[in-house]
Amino acid sequence: MEHNIPKGFKFAGVHCGIKRKRKDIGIIYSDSPCNAAGVFTKNVVKAAPLIYDRRILDDNPENIRAIVVNSGIANACTGEKGLKNAIEMAEKTAAEFNLSSNSVLVASTGLIGVQLPMEKVKLGIEMAKNFLMDSPVDFAQSIMTTDTVQKISSVKIDLNDKKINILGIAKGSGMIHPNMATMLSFLLTDAYISPNVLKTLLQLSVSETYNMIDVDGDTSTNDMVIILANGASETSEILPKTEMFEKFLEALNQINTELAKKIVKDGEGATKLIEVRVLNAPTKEDAKKIAKSIVSSNLVKTAIYGEDANWGRIFAAAGYSGASFDPMKIDLYISNTHENIKVAENGKEYPFNEEKAKKILSADHVLLLLDMKQGKALATAWGSDLTEKYIEINGRYRT
Repeated sequence: MEHNIPKGFKFAGVHCGIKRKRKDIGIIYSDSPCNAAGVFTKNVVKAAPLIYDRRILDDNPENIRAIVVNSGIANACTGEKGLKNAIEMAEKTAAEFNLSSNSVLVASTGLIGVQLPMEKVKLGIEMAKNFLMDSPVDFAQSIMTTDTVQKISSVKIDLNDKKINILGIAKGSGMIHPNMATMLSFLLTDAYISPNVLKTLLQLSVSETYNMIDVDGDTSTNDMVIILANGASETSEILPKTEMFEKFLEALNQINTELAKKIVKDGEGATKLIEVRVLNAPTKEDAKKIAKSIVSSNLVKTAIYGEDANWGRIFAAAGYSGASFDPMKIDLYISNTHENIKVAENGKEYPFNEEKAKKILSADHVLLLLDMKQGKALATAWGSDLTEKYIEINGRYRT
């Protein structure tokens, strides 16, 4: 599959021995300095790379040239040595590419509480330098842990008669929960956007995409989304409150929504993608709370897995979401891409065919639609079902 690659970016992914077989070191490199912004986990326990990157982005958001990532070990809960190792990863990458160390960002994903084998990591960085290419595929493979598929999305848009490319590469499969999931996402564009505007765009997009997904209710220590803009398209600067800003945000949301759904669909042990749409809620905040609460409910997840139209669990999850609403006004529909059925009306059961409901729930993409009939706000969240396979994967994660 061809991707729209922003001008000036190259990629590498290699195997250096952190993991037994699969690629485990990846590098994104820009020919020219990038403006950058990031969004990080709200978990109080933060991995060393996040602590390092936040310092860099606070001090030097206008001169980022590379991102180096390892998979297999999270470099979380590793103390001062872990932070030194994150810094050493940046310094080694900088030395190999003749850059300043404060122009390199670092990310890690994998097992928590284990120190990085730095000799292998440094060897991997040396190797990666020799395998830079235009394709992001090897890089996407190098950041995978329990992921079963690589996750890449891109789009090309016209801004003032010039082409702008946006590329997103993500990983994530377990420890996925709103307020960032156990996921890494790297967004690249050849548009010219200042760090402050990039941060605004990223925060707006994350709130509607990555912060609206759930696999298992666990918020990770390593979650981050980084966006780099190198201006290589030579278009005019994208500024707030302009048509260019809105068009870019729409494209960014398209990419992040696609990546977020790929993460959920690839959830550990998942067999179904669950989409929750809340319509006509009193406020946007209420709509988001309800959608996220439903998609995060283990009782809802297991009911969908079991193809059981137990709609009371959906109402219960909405009720403890913290949103303010009248439950006696809600209609609930269950559907897939082919069929639709109403199962509740005005807060109580609506007569429905159980066999038809089970058939709808047997699809690999199930939509739960709540019409609140109490306003005009709406929100969408995505999640996966919860299966025996999830327990099997996570019960043996260290072995």
